[in-house]
Amino acid sequence: MKEEAEIWLDYSNENLQSSEILFESNLYNPYLQNAQQSIEKAFKAVLFEKGIPVKKTHDIFELNQILIKNNLTIDISDDECDLINSIYLPSKYLLGSVLPDFNPGQKICLQVINISKRVFREAEKILHK
Repeated sequence: MKEEAEIWLDYSNENLQSSEILFESNLYNPYLQNAQQSIEKAFKAVLFEKGIPVKKTHDIFELNQILIKNNLTIDISDDECDLINSIYLPSKYLLGSVLPDFNPGQKICLQVINISKRVFREAEKILHK
């Protein structure tokens, strides 16, 4: 694995582990931010490994489309991309709750943790081939 890809994957894993600790502590806003960051960094690790130019973006849908255009598939739906995208700005810039229309609870966090774990595992498989 290329060194830069490995660094991105390590950071993705750190964000994933952090999100799990935050979830267990019922700290849902920072949990969601770390889960979003784990997904973003996992995507970027794959892009770096495959030598695909990485745009400076936090848009999960856009990153996924770049992967798809390069025949790389990670199991995440457009709706899941939209959900993860709804997390980034509010959690980063104090616009209230992470999610625009309500305060996050355990249900939405469980949905996001499943997405982030799945994305990380699939990125890891691609990188270790």
